[in-house]
Amino acid sequence: MTEAELYMPYKGVYLPSVIHSPESLKYYEEFTFRPDDIVTVTYPKSGTTWMKEIIPLITSGGDPKSVETLHNWDRVPFLEEVRAPILNLEERPSPRMFSTHFHYSMMPPSFFEVKPKSWLNADDKQSIMYISYEEMIMDLKDSVTRITQFLEKSLDAEVIEKIADRCLFENMKQNNMSNYSVVPREIMDQTKSEFFRKGIAGDWKNLLTASEAEYFDSVYKDKMKDVTYKFAWD
Repeated sequence: MTEAELYMPYKGVYLPSVIHSPESLKYYEEFTFRPDDIVTVTYPKSGTTWMKEIIPLITSGGDPKSVETLHNWDRVPFLEEVRAPILNLEERPSPRMFSTHFHYSMMPPSFFEVKPKSWLNADDKQSIMYISYEEMIMDLKDSVTRITQFLEKSLDAEVIEKIADRCLFENMKQNNMSNYSVVPREIMDQTKSEFFRKGIAGDWKNLLTASEAEYFDSVYKDKMKDVTYKFAWD
């Protein structure tokens, strides 16, 4: 297939055509948010699936059925992808849970009107929680506790402990509702690379040369100079 067949441009970003369509993007643009919606906004391969496991467990009070009865792409769907329009999301009870890889500037009008829990600008302290993959790796129990507090859920220590254990990398990797094992090979060929890779942080040290890392650092410092959030990177 040609590049033009594989990808479609949308607001300056190239999207894989196999999971995006003009119809799904129209649905996304016209979607109506609720104030108590929960939106997980991530860069690809930075803990999206992890959050799709943690948040349903928190909102359900630790009920394992919340992550055992629906595949995670339906459990916490990407609003911009082709499955969203067929999931009857308008009929789901609150709090609904969604995901997106889209930039802040790409969010639909309704998002800015109701301001669900997600990321917003730094002044909207009550509607935003920043958390990094590295923080979750360092202390998953503490991360689950912080997310629980942000979502204003009251869970006892035993439930928090069980959620954190359930969401350990090796345990989550065994959940067929979360590990993408049923995705057709033409969409995700896990014989080439498993979706769940190593579950570690800092693997860039094994992949980048010293000069590549130095160049990355210089570009990063320039592009991120106005960002006040401090990432837990070494």
